[in-house]
Amino acid sequence: MKKIFKLSHPKTKRPRLIEAAKHDVRKYLKRERNKVLPEGADFWDFDCKAGTTSEDAQEIHWSKIPDFIDQTDEKQLDSFYVQIVAKAASRIKN
Repeated sequence: MKKIFKLSHPKTKRPRLIEAAKHDVRKYLKRERNKVLPEGADFWDFDCKAGTTSEDAQEIHWSKIPDFIDQTDEKQLDSFYVQIVAKAASRIKN
């Protein structure tokens, strides 16, 4: 998922756009987790980046994306960029 979320719309209020962006992220994560794992993998891991544009996006943990969206709202930015790439991973046993 590579997407620029716009937070300004002539008919839709800003809080609704914020919640819609969070919902899209959660929906994508859930959809990817429900896919069949390849042989030898234990779980789906995610490589995530977030920023105001795709050029200045920083790596972020997937659980921190809603906090990033809230920070974007506090800064009153008009848009933000989120990239989420799913990858199969396996747990390391000690």
